[in-house]
Amino acid sequence: MTLSVTSCHDRDEWNALVNSSGGHPLQLWGWGELKSQYEWSADRVVVRDGDDVVGSAQVLLRRLPAPFKSLAYVPRGPQAAEADRARVVAALAQYVKNTHGPIGLTIEPDWEAPFAPLEKGASDDEIASLVARPTSGWLAEVEAAGYVRSDNTGLIPHTLIVDVTRDEDTIMKELSSSTRQNVRKSFKAENARFGLVTEQADLDQVLAINKETAKRANFAVHSDLYHEQIRDFMGPASQLIAAWEGDEVVAFVWLVVSGKTAFELYGGVSPRGMKLRLNYGLKFWAMTHVKAQGVERYDFNGLLNDGISDFKRQFAKHEDMLVGTYDKSLSPMFPVFATALPVVRSTLKRGVPAAKKTAVSLKNDPKGTLVGAAAGARSKASDVRAKRADAAWHRLD
Repeated sequence: MTLSVTSCHDRDEWNALVNSSGGHPLQLWGWGELKSQYEWSADRVVVRDGDDVVGSAQVLLRRLPAPFKSLAYVPRGPQAAEADRARVVAALAQYVKNTHGPIGLTIEPDWEAPFAPLEKGASDDEIASLVARPTSGWLAEVEAAGYVRSDNTGLIPHTLIVDVTRDEDTIMKELSSSTRQNVRKSFKAENARFGLVTEQADLDQVLAINKETAKRANFAVHSDLYHEQIRDFMGPASQLIAAWEGDEVVAFVWLVVSGKTAFELYGGVSPRGMKLRLNYGLKFWAMTHVKAQGVERYDFNGLLNDGISDFKRQFAKHEDMLVGTYDKSLSPMFPVFATALPVVRSTLKRGVPAAKKTAVSLKNDPKGTLVGAAAGARSKASDVRAKRADAAWHRLD
């Protein structure tokens, strides 16, 4: 039977569908509302086989300068059972093409790679070798539907996902011995506490720590308004957790939470928080906090070769790998756009006027100017900084 695809316009109905199907927090209604404030629009679509729902996806559409029109993007979606994934993504692409006419559709599903989980400390070369293996089963069927794996990643597929359905002692045993000591030390710290941020004054302290952490780690941050909008648009799905010493916020982790998954958006710690090791206790407290809500997975949101990722790796004995980024070309212009995507991403972060200048260069010299510029940009930045810039593209406006 031919699948039908329709748009959903009811927030409660949509969120119930995402949560009941094990969907990711970035597929919740509020995330689409948030992104719609910043050059995006959202279409929430339901895929049915007769009366049965077999898939769903929140599709974000980003306006692009001429001649590209727009790009369709599904962050950590769609939702579909393994047996239905190929036909769901095929039906989704046809609907997006007919309804919105973008140059292409990019999906970054919350689907585990066939070779996952990974051993702790897996190298980039080892992962690349696993990714290069011939695909089979449902993933081969997705590729047969015209989806091509891409290295132009928005959300990093190499991550750490902790199963929080287990008892707390089991979760604690997976921490390194020094990490367990630091967690216990932080819980005993004098005048320290952990909890949800509910006051504006505490949010202001969080944002100050976020800026200082970004400065230390050399990555960009959103405006204060953007962070406040996460809270407002996501509602209860936005859970900002902090560690205090007295009245001073010294560490935080900002989660978005669906029925099944808690996903770290941001985190940071002050020098005082690092001295007290409260960032260790905070991570463990956050995992137990979402566990109590019935959440099954705690996603640390990406692993790179940097100090922040080294800290994350202390909380499990394994690493995880999702299937990554897949593109479906919907226009003859898409291959040209994809070739220069790293540069276009960079200019989009500086605003549409700059992106238009890049697009003009691409139109005039699609295989020369921008390909060279992309290579130059990569050679001037470290791999970590380049990956962080790419990973931030879908969030930065």
